[in-house]
Amino acid sequence: MRSFFKSNRFKGFLGVFGVLLLGVLFAAATNASASPASDVLGTVFMPLQSLSTHIANDLKDFNIHFRSAASYAERVKKLEKEIAGYQQQLVDYEKSKQQLALYEEFLELKKERGDYKFESASVIGHDAADVYSTFTLNKGTLDGVAVNNPVIYGKYLVGVVTKTAPTYCVVNTILNPAVNAGAYEVRTRETGYSTTTAELAEEGKCRLSGLVRTTSVAPGGIVCTSGTGGVYPSDLIIGVVEEVKNDTTNISSYAVISTQIDFSELRDVFVITSFRGMGVTAKTGG
Repeated sequence: MRSFFKSNRFKGFLGVFGVLLLGVLFAAATNASASPASDVLGTVFMPLQSLSTHIANDLKDFNIHFRSAASYAERVKKLEKEIAGYQQQLVDYEKSKQQLALYEEFLELKKERGDYKFESASVIGHDAADVYSTFTLNKGTLDGVAVNNPVIYGKYLVGVVTKTAPTYCVVNTILNPAVNAGAYEVRTRETGYSTTTAELAEEGKCRLSGLVRTTSVAPGGIVCTSGTGGVYPSDLIIGVVEEVKNDTTNISSYAVISTQIDFSELRDVFVITSFRGMGVTAKTGG
């Protein structure tokens, strides 16, 4: 028993009891009239009371700030979701606008060239490793598509069908050296033919070859198909002249042409399945 009274546990109990007792005395003193004893107790316990009040206020402020931070985080998350939705709507709008522009050009071309027969098609495959941007369409022989049919985007020549199956076809673009279309420059009416190189194809460009050294073709000129050869109808836009150079292999000149088409972004095109003069002196493969 004596060891218990000497133990740290008992001493701790006495300390807690003493603090409680002083607290009771202080409470009684504050309810009574001022006295020297109450002043002493007030002096002793006032710092503790101030500290407890300060801690309570800090906890209250922390709770408010914590709730505010949680509310702000939730609001930010909601706004981010709304922004993502608006961005998707903008993407859809841009796609719809581009498709509308495509169909407007198509209708205008159809009105101008009543001899054209078209088949709309969608790109279902790109060869990412192909520098010449070869792609596959979702239309084939069952839809009347055949080898050597020209493929267009609006009024622009995209390329030519080189392989067909019942439900799909493969298109070589004008960036492919195998695709050679008779062409002319609109302002000067000078003629030549379209071709390209791997280096130009990587930049989305081709060239109008076969120009004379004294050519008047200049940057900014528009190059279109001439209609010769029976594969491509006339007046489809190939691109815009960027520069004119002398050919190092002969005495001719050529014009570097920007095609104005991002072939990697093509989604919808038209295949011309028939036109006046089609097949006349046609060359297989374009």
